[in-house]
Amino acid sequence: MAKWNPWHGCHKLSAGCRNCYVYRIDERHGRDSSVVRRTQDFTLPVRRKRDGSYKIPAGETVYTCFSSDFFVEEADDWRPEAWKMIRERNDLHFFFITKRIDRFRIGLPEDWGEGYENVTVCCTVENQERADYRLPIYRETLIRHKAIICEPLLEVLDLSPYLGPWVEGLIAGGESGPDARPCRYEWILQLREQCVAAGVSFRFKQTGARFIKDGRLYRIPRHHQHTQARKAGLDRK
Repeated sequence: MAKWNPWHGCHKLSAGCRNCYVYRIDERHGRDSSVVRRTQDFTLPVRRKRDGSYKIPAGETVYTCFSSDFFVEEADDWRPEAWKMIRERNDLHFFFITKRIDRFRIGLPEDWGEGYENVTVCCTVENQERADYRLPIYRETLIRHKAIICEPLLEVLDLSPYLGPWVEGLIAGGESGPDARPCRYEWILQLREQCVAAGVSFRFKQTGARFIKDGRLYRIPRHHQHTQARKAGLDRK
């Protein structure tokens, strides 16, 4: 696994952004998260060692732009070069998440076609309003590998009108951080049922910091949120 943040910073867009972890981390270091800037790792995928081999070896999954959004407006001038590096490193798989699927076509490579085989683009939906706006756009966008991210899950969702063979999986989870909004277990279960009915894989990624099950609120430390989700045994391929 490798991480590549070609730019850093973002501006908040919707309800899921309210307690963004990037803002929390930047605040601790005195940085302004709303300022989008290229990072020193911009060319990381194509950097080479002294022997001429790539620093990131072939076969790695590269988690991309997790300290920003790949389609944020301020990065429009940088994105074409990022796409070129992604095309050059077709021996890697690039995985990124966006809340801006409506901006996907801006600066798209001319040879994109139905999508690069080495790219997975995930679309985030945190509430029903965002699901009803983003998912119809996402469904019609030409991308070879797609997954829906319901994280932070802020309310009960009905995604049954959208789920189908066009999406490879769904990941759900609660919100982390000291100001986390609660996530209810029944919301997770309902999403799983919808995935089962549609034949879509499902992963319960994390409980979040405030998790409600059977009417009881559990305050779960960060280091237990992923393990507690796995213990629920809800994941399905």
